[in-house]
Amino acid sequence: MTELIEKYFGVAPNLQTKLFSTFIILFIGWLLQRLIIRLLIDKFDDIKIRYQWKKIIKYIVVTFTIILLIRTWFGAFDSIGTYFGLLSAGLAIAFQDLLVNLAGWVFILIRKPFSVGDRIEVNGVIGDVIDVRIFQFSVIEIGNWVDADQSTGRIIHIPNGTVFKTHQANYTAGFEYIWHEIPVLVTFESDWKKAKKILFEVINKHAVNLDKEAERQIKEAAKKFLIFYKTLTPTVYTTVKDSGILLTIRFLSHVRKRRATEELIWEDILEKFAQHQDVDFAYPTTRYYNNITEGKEGTKPK
Repeated sequence: MTELIEKYFGVAPNLQTKLFSTFIILFIGWLLQRLIIRLLIDKFDDIKIRYQWKKIIKYIVVTFTIILLIRTWFGAFDSIGTYFGLLSAGLAIAFQDLLVNLAGWVFILIRKPFSVGDRIEVNGVIGDVIDVRIFQFSVIEIGNWVDADQSTGRIIHIPNGTVFKTHQANYTAGFEYIWHEIPVLVTFESDWKKAKKILFEVINKHAVNLDKEAERQIKEAAKKFLIFYKTLTPTVYTTVKDSGILLTIRFLSHVRKRRATEELIWEDILEKFAQHQDVDFAYPTTRYYNNITEGKEGTKPK
């Protein structure tokens, strides 16, 4: 058969052997992959696990097939050490996600970018860490379609390797207070100075016991991070907007009590403003302004 192929097709015996070996290697690789998937992998009930293992088996079979084809055609990799090196490289490629997640787990344990109980944001997901395992950590989600910082009830599992690919924001590591702002818009006709005074009274009432505890936590956090604040007391900033005068309350709030604190502050503001006829909330409106009758004397046309 070899002589006939060489005679009629001009294919040398050595090349015929390589072509036949290539066919056998490809066929065995394909058959081995199908058998492993059908006899073992397809028995997994979990769709995700089944999908992941199918990918792993495919990577392993393809890696060994390429090694055998190169060995057949180029005669390379004669030493056992080379084979073991390629085997290690193939396994590293096949299990790269698992290895990265394992390295991420070690990084989380040693470097501690977050711990169980911390509130974090990773790749757009915000939640409280409830578990850290070898290959992934879990958070119970807050926000998303739920207003403010309330829980959605969903548990989200995130691969540990994510810590190497994206930034992480930690709301509670060493310092459990964050700056929060509440904008209050009053009309131009309101006594904005009185409104600002009322807001100072309200925010000082609700933040009166915050300074000492926050200052203590900042000092503790400063031992590990370069964190410092000169002023921790609440304040109110004044800005002019299209629809009125914007008074922005800025204060430190406990990270898990932001919504509750804001509710108390707003209820107090509503009650206080209702007691004053010269202070009113502003909202987008359209009005006609006559400078001749309403403007200041020095700005009226002559």
